[in-house]
Amino acid sequence: METAYIPSPSHGVLHLGPIPLRGYAFCIIIGVFVAVWLGNKRWIARGGRAGTVADIAVWAVPFGLVGGRLYHVITDYELYFSEGRDWVDAFKVWQGGLGIWGAIALGALGAWIGCRRRGIPLPAWADALAPGIVFAQAIGRWGNWFNQELYGRATDLPWALHITSATDGRVPGYYHPTFLYESLWCVGVGFLVIWADRRFTLGHGRAFALYVAAYCVGRGWIEYMRVDDAHHVLGLRLNDWTAMVVFVLAVAYIVVSARLRPGREEIVEPGADASGEDEGEGGTEASVGLGEKTDEKTGEKADKTSDGKPAGKTDGASADKADDKKDDKADDRTGGPDGEADGGKPVASDGGKSAPESEGAADGPEDADGALRSEAESANKG
Repeated sequence: METAYIPSPSHGVLHLGPIPLRGYAFCIIIGVFVAVWLGNKRWIARGGRAGTVADIAVWAVPFGLVGGRLYHVITDYELYFSEGRDWVDAFKVWQGGLGIWGAIALGALGAWIGCRRRGIPLPAWADALAPGIVFAQAIGRWGNWFNQELYGRATDLPWALHITSATDGRVPGYYHPTFLYESLWCVGVGFLVIWADRRFTLGHGRAFALYVAAYCVGRGWIEYMRVDDAHHVLGLRLNDWTAMVVFVLAVAYIVVSARLRPGREEIVEPGADASGEDEGEGGTEASVGLGEKTDEKTGEKADKTSDGKPAGKTDGASADKADDKKDDKADDRTGGPDGEADGGKPVASDGGKSAPESEGAADGPEDADGALRSEAESANKG
């Protein structure tokens, strides 16, 4: 009785007339688009400008493809330069063979060049790209399924991969789908980085370093299951040693960076606002318009007092109140309108004369009141 299994495609190339459409290349291209799309969203969320990620990817992607191919050719040189092999095959990227270690290393160099040209920090850009890169790896691994390569040991598990090709030393049978294991692991790493970045506010390259460290853990045990030819050092495959070394370096970077530069970059791209748009002339004009409105409101407030009345009317009312107070004081000094003091007795003045004898003296306060009223009227007119 045949067990359940994952079938392999009968061929990995479809021909559209004379144009070959290769499944491996499609997976790489789709992965790149996903990485740039997600990286752009994360970059804008951090305060960067829309389109910057794509501009730098123009540098990073070609460098990454060259680096990935170089790593593969160097570590598996016998496939291209040994007796009976054609060295021209080293340039046939569509046939498979991209080493992630070389792709990340040389891709980082291309990204560094692009970042310097834009005047932005490479660690911040790498943090924004980290989840997208590992999701791109998850998609790209399905290219190995189209090429029927990078499978593990034989197994009878229901998710075994059925290899049907007998080329390049393959033996048809049922094997561990290590390409699927790595693809699922990469998806998990991508969500881990997104969660940790939100939870701990990672910055200065620590989100990227977390991606590298977490990927290395999975790559270690997946690489151990593979049965394709590889160089061994002290009983372990070369990629296992590479994963261990890179894991240690990534963890060390996280620890040292957290101590030297805690927190996250406040500004990742000068000249971009929080929405990812340029702070150009539109923002300046809006600011000027706001200033003009503020000046108009300030002028209106200057024309009014604190109680909302016009300044001229307030001065007149104040003058009238001053007149009333002065009249009251004058009445107090003369003993009231009848010339009597509080006790009802005539007020003595000029050597003890009675009120009738001092009527002339009463004219003084009245003249003073008239003068005060004249001054108040002049103030109202003014």
